[in-house]
Amino acid sequence: QVQLVESGGGLVQPGGSLRLSCAASGSIFRLYVMGWYRQAPGKSRQLVARITNDGSTNYADSVKGRFTISRDNTKNTVALQMNSLKPEDTAVYYCHGQRFNDNYWGQGTQVAVSS
Repeated sequence: QVQLVESGGGLVQPGGSLRLSCAASGSIFRLYVMGWYRQAPGKSRQLVARITNDGSTNYADSVKGRFTISRDNTKNTVALQMNSLKPEDTAVYYCHGQRFNDNYWGQGTQVAVSS
């Protein structure tokens, strides 16, 4: 069983930055594909960024060049650095871990981008 706890959300002005962090329990964190998803009001949950256990990354087109996902397997953490934030980035952001058929979600952290 893996538990994921996000932190770092909040209110930021357009053009600003936020850094989300996700702390994971479990000794095999390094084997998991980790990702960040987001869900805006009235919309389905969508992938923002993913990082594999060997460090390969992929991003949604809407965040390429602005967001960066990273992981530290020694600390069991995954982070999402978000720069040049836009109002359309407003959503609840969820940390996700996956290995084979096992999927784990955090409780979510709210990000609001508004002037």
